[in-house]
Amino acid sequence: MSTLRVGLRCDAGPLRGVGHLVRCLALAEEFLARGADVTVFGTVERLDWATAELAARGIPLLPGPDSAADLVEAARRHDLDVLVLDSYELDPAGAGALRAAGVYTLAIIDGDSRGQVADLYLDQNFGAELAGPGSGAELPGLGSAAALPGLGAGAGLPGRLLAGSGYALLRDTVISARPPVVPPTTAVSRPRVLAFFGGTDAVGAAPVLTRVLVATGHPMDLTVIVGRPEIESEVEDVTPGRGQIIRPVPPTTSLPALIAEADLVVSAAGTSTWELCCLGAPSALVCVVDNQRESYTRVVRHGLAAGLGELPELTAGGVAGRAARAAAARTLHGLLSSPQRRATLAARAWSTVDGQGRARVVDAVFDAVRAAAVPG
Repeated sequence: MSTLRVGLRCDAGPLRGVGHLVRCLALAEEFLARGADVTVFGTVERLDWATAELAARGIPLLPGPDSAADLVEAARRHDLDVLVLDSYELDPAGAGALRAAGVYTLAIIDGDSRGQVADLYLDQNFGAELAGPGSGAELPGLGSAAALPGLGAGAGLPGRLLAGSGYALLRDTVISARPPVVPPTTAVSRPRVLAFFGGTDAVGAAPVLTRVLVATGHPMDLTVIVGRPEIESEVEDVTPGRGQIIRPVPPTTSLPALIAEADLVVSAAGTSTWELCCLGAPSALVCVVDNQRESYTRVVRHGLAAGLGELPELTAGGVAGRAARAAAARTLHGLLSSPQRRATLAARAWSTVDGQGRARVVDAVFDAVRAAAVPG
C-alpha cells in the first residue's frame, strides 16, 4: 500500500478548549509512526504552545473547512485517503459527503454522533461500550485488542464503533511516562497537589477549585495550571491558609511529569481523565461542561477518581452553593489525609487505561483501508 495520507479536522482556542486538538495530536503521532503523511485542518487560536507542538512534529496546520462541500474539496485537493473529524461544530453532513466521495472517514464522538454518517466512530469514554441496551453488566477488564468490547456497529450507527477507554487517545509524552506498575502512595504531611482544567480553562474552574482546596484547611503545596492571564490573576488573589502554598504556572509540555510528581490531582472530567488514569494518578474530578456529565458519572461510580460535583453547583450562590463547596472540600480533605484512599483510586485508574488505545484505533483504520483496496 502506498503512503497513507491522513487529515485531522479539529479546532482549539481559549473558549473551545484544546481537548479535540490533543486527542487528534495523539492520533497524528501514531499515524506518523506508521509512516503516514499527516495534516491538521482547523483553527488554533492564541495557543502558541499548541502550534509549537504541531510544528515540532512537522505537522502542517491548514485552515479548516467547515461545510460538507468544502471538506470534500479539501480532501480532494490534498489527495487524502482518510479524514478524521473531531468537532461539535462542523456540519454533520460532512462525514457522509466525504464517505460518498471515497474518503475513509473517522468521526470522534462523545456519546452523540450528531447524525454523522461515518465509516468508523470512536467514543473513547469509559463505559461507552455499555451505553446501549443491557449496559448494566460490569465493565470487563482490559485484555488483548481482539478481546476489547465495542468492535461492532453501534446502535443506530451505520459504520463500525470503537467504544470505551481501551481506545483512549494519548500522546507520546503520556505513554512514555506511564509507570510499569501502580505508583506507590505514601503518607506526607504536606501533599503536593496539581490542579489543571484543560489547556485554556475555558470555563474558569481554576480559581473556584483553588478556593475549595484552601477551604480544606489541610497543608498542601498546590501547583495550579493557569490557561489565561485573567485566570492567573484570580488564582493569585486567593489567600492560602496555614501550611499552604499556591503556585500558579502557565501551560507546560511537562504536564505528565507534574502529574507523576503529585500526591493528588484535581482536574476537569475531560480528555485529561484518560491521561490521569494511564499515569496512575490519584485524582478528584469536577464536571465543568454538560458533555462531560455522563463520562464523569461513570468514572466516579466505578472508583477511577473521586467526584467533586459540577462546576455550576460549586459556583452557585446561597445555601446550595455553600453546601456544594463544603462537600467538595470534605472529599478533598479525605483524600489529602488518607494515603490509602489515594492508593485505591490510583490502582483502579492505572488498570483501566493501558496507553495502547491509539494503536488500536489506527490498526482499525489501516485494516479497513487495506480491505477496501483489495479488488472484489
